[in-house]
Amino acid sequence: MTYTPTAPNPFADGPYLTDGGLETTLIFHYGFDLTHFAAFELLRRADGLAALQRYLVPYLRLAEQHQLHFLLETPTWRANPDWGFKMGYSAEELAQINKDAVTFLQDLKNTLPSNGTHIALSGNIGPRGDGYVAGDQMTSAEAAAYHGPQIRTFSEADVDVVSALTMTYSDEAIGIVLAAREANVPVVISFTVETNGLLPSGETLRAAIEKTDAATNGYATHFMINCAHPTHFNHVLEDDGAWKERIRGIRANASTKSHAELDESETLDTGDKCLMAEGYQALMHLLPDLKVIGGCCGSDHSHLEMICDTLFGEPETATG
Repeated sequence: MTYTPTAPNPFADGPYLTDGGLETTLIFHYGFDLTHFAAFELLRRADGLAALQRYLVPYLRLAEQHQLHFLLETPTWRANPDWGFKMGYSAEELAQINKDAVTFLQDLKNTLPSNGTHIALSGNIGPRGDGYVAGDQMTSAEAAAYHGPQIRTFSEADVDVVSALTMTYSDEAIGIVLAAREANVPVVISFTVETNGLLPSGETLRAAIEKTDAATNGYATHFMINCAHPTHFNHVLEDDGAWKERIRGIRANASTKSHAELDESETLDTGDKCLMAEGYQALMHLLPDLKVIGGCCGSDHSHLEMICDTLFGEPETATG
């Protein structure tokens, strides 16, 4: 069955660029020690705010060079109760951090020149668990109740969309979509897969998307894949079906390593940029509705630069 999204579409026509591996850049390139891989704490530090802006500006410039729209994501992938409480934050403090994250992006957006492209603001939501393993799984009702407060905070802060990244099983994704529908905010769901193309839960990508759409009447704006290399899932997308039309975003890892291998690695694997760009080129043919292009672990703006040059051609250099 094909589902038509019932939420307002927050995206303009044409492709969107988004950022790469925020946390891996902050840790390995900028030297920050991120507790539990959480970037949101930088919102409370002057040097952290400067680092976040320093990180985002090259991506925004790249989008401008290629005349692409841009999706600005809040650095709040870990700003949910389980991870926040481990770090000593109360529910009230987490709500304020999520609001502050949106304000940070709004302020940054307001400093940018208007060049005819659209910049969408996304409230970024991560999984309750690790993100590399399915672990203890919630029912969809439990997931809606768990993620609801963060989603409502983003909705009240007037984000354009809520993006749930690195989802490892469908019931959590369903709960997030249900909570977003209750909060009247558009939502995007991004699943991660292992090297065999299956979700960490063992579900196929097709089954997870179809189950999520069936349980939510297709409310999600679209689906994405993140935190996996294109070689891990390109073969899955060779199968035809209406479910593929629902995949409109990719945020791939730079490395071809498995989640388990990345979890054990003490150094950053930045991968092969040419192989990554070739993977995106193949994805453009496999996913004709691909709309959002970004990176994940190990990637930085140089990876996205090669991907954009491969997909859209090298931008003209201004002269005169």
